[in-house]
Amino acid sequence: MPAGLTAYRLATAGIAPLLPFWLARRARRGKEIAARLPERYGIAGLARPPGRLVWVHAASMGETMSALGMIDALADRATVLLTTGTRTAAALAESRARALHQFVPLDVAAHATRFLDHWRPDAAVFLESEIWPNLLAGLDARRIPRFLFNARLSARSAARWRRAPGLARALFGGFRLIAAQSAPDAASLRGLGLTRVETWGNLKFAAPDLPDDPAARAALAAAAAGPFVLAASTHPGEDAPVIAAHRILRETRPGLVTIIAPRHPERADAIAGLAGDLPVSRRSRGEAPAAGGLYIADTLGELGLFYRLAAVSFIGGSLVPIGGHNMIEAAQLGCPVLSGPHLANFAEAAATLRAAGALADLAGPDDLAPAVAALLDDPARRATMAASGRAACAGLAGLPARLARTVLDEAP
Repeated sequence: MPAGLTAYRLATAGIAPLLPFWLARRARRGKEIAARLPERYGIAGLARPPGRLVWVHAASMGETMSALGMIDALADRATVLLTTGTRTAAALAESRARALHQFVPLDVAAHATRFLDHWRPDAAVFLESEIWPNLLAGLDARRIPRFLFNARLSARSAARWRRAPGLARALFGGFRLIAAQSAPDAASLRGLGLTRVETWGNLKFAAPDLPDDPAARAALAAAAAGPFVLAASTHPGEDAPVIAAHRILRETRPGLVTIIAPRHPERADAIAGLAGDLPVSRRSRGEAPAAGGLYIADTLGELGLFYRLAAVSFIGGSLVPIGGHNMIEAAQLGCPVLSGPHLANFAEAAATLRAAGALADLAGPDDLAPAVAALLDDPARRATMAASGRAACAGLAGLPARLARTVLDEAP
């Protein structure tokens, strides 16, 4: 066992007595479901069904959404256990996934052992960059095949792993296959001395469309003449430029409604405080949008509705150094995409959409108003961007089934 793994196991065992206090605090803040905290210690809340079982771990909502197609393909031939680490991902899993759902246990050896002894998976799939040493070691001890799909590894993360080559080989080398989401990610992984690395494409391009609520969408469209512009997944530092752009645009478009869907809905009050004399309506209160006003979408799970309603979308986390958010979801639904320059987490996806003509770049906040105006004034260009986005996403439609076949061929 590499020294780094031994040190990790000792460290996690040492902090284990403190974890109940940490989890209780998270539960008080609404980040955990109190009744399901035992799952975080590996105590199952469900019985294991008989027969073949494939365990899929997707950390949060984005990974869970991208995994749905693969889970559907797996579920045709096996029971699927899906673990997640967030409440939002859990809600998505329980509403849309053909899988049993549990919260992932905290990565303490005793919790991992309890979890694996109960569920006894025949194969395990991890999404993107989820590397939990105790869980991986437990799988290896039981000779359970494991896979890393839609893998990504930034150059910075790769440099850190290269400082612990033995640990990197122990953790990454045990995967039967690492299917990277891009060529640069594959190169970073191979730079760790790994050989079972292939580039299969970004699973997010093959994710099912975000859900819609046609009745709610029709009600919103009837409440204001529009057009509607969406600022999705915004962060502090982005709302003010969005509101400034709205003020400019509504001078010649009095019916304009700008929908602001913050990445964290609890910021709604802070955003409303930036609005000044603008009309402000909030989704969580059931309020209708007002012509010329701001509509704060302070709810979760409704971006599919807003992408279908909006003529143009700006994807947040990109005018501030967050690294961007998932612009693929907008492109899948034919909503033209604008993005700022900070795209480290979605560089390859952005490059694909940019090359297809489905994404337009903003150099900075001052570009937002003229870029939105140009698209609102050019329906033909919007239609072209919409078609290009849909086409770019259609190219990987077969990827979920291919990944599922790979897993099932290895599972006994």
